[in-house]
Amino acid sequence: MTVPPFPTRPVRDRAGRGTADRGARRRAGRARRALRVAVPVLAASALVALAAPAGAPPAGPATTPVAATGVHDGARAGSALLPDGPGTLLRSEPVRLRVDRLGLDTEPVPLGLHPDGTMEVPDSAGTVGWFTGAPTPGELGPAVLAAHVDWKGRPGAFAELATLVPGDRIVVDRADGGTVAFVVTRTGQYPKAEFPTAEVYGDLDHAGLRLITCGGAFDRSADSYTDNVVVFAERIG
Repeated sequence: MTVPPFPTRPVRDRAGRGTADRGARRRAGRARRALRVAVPVLAASALVALAAPAGAPPAGPATTPVAATGVHDGARAGSALLPDGPGTLLRSEPVRLRVDRLGLDTEPVPLGLHPDGTMEVPDSAGTVGWFTGAPTPGELGPAVLAAHVDWKGRPGAFAELATLVPGDRIVVDRADGGTVAFVVTRTGQYPKAEFPTAEVYGDLDHAGLRLITCGGAFDRSADSYTDNVVVFAERIG
């Protein structure tokens, strides 16, 4: 899964290396490219966006998502769901993720960066990854989690991510023994050329959460999905 406008290159399929089945390697490579996520670099302790490459549209602060079946943009409705925000926490890794609507209860794995600046992706269908270069859930700023919509013919952990609606709860257990709860404020589907980079990775004055996967049609010529689905959530407890 790519997140424009950051430059990307194909992610090497390490899982398929050394096998005799070229078809399996190609399928695995397509799946990895489909979920490849390009992320900003860190400047001091803040997550900041890279400049867009020549010819790419700038990342706007309020890109309007494209309407899609089962995808909801509930920014106005979601804002009414938020109480006065709780204080932010110190950094602590997420050890458990629960999303009731998705029937998801899993242990997130850490995802770093490849040398080309793209984020590593989970190596199985049911795995959710958290980006180690962003705040952890409960910290000040946007924590980022990513997972496949599908993988090697199997539904991914975020296969039904687009069904989340404002008011849905997301719960994260942390390594420090604490638990933080988030409420979904909106879900959007975005063409990759119109990905809302600033909204996803930009600075916040509270603890937020972003869940990202692929969406739209699968473009076989590009070995990638045409869109990204992003869920925006804010901490409530």
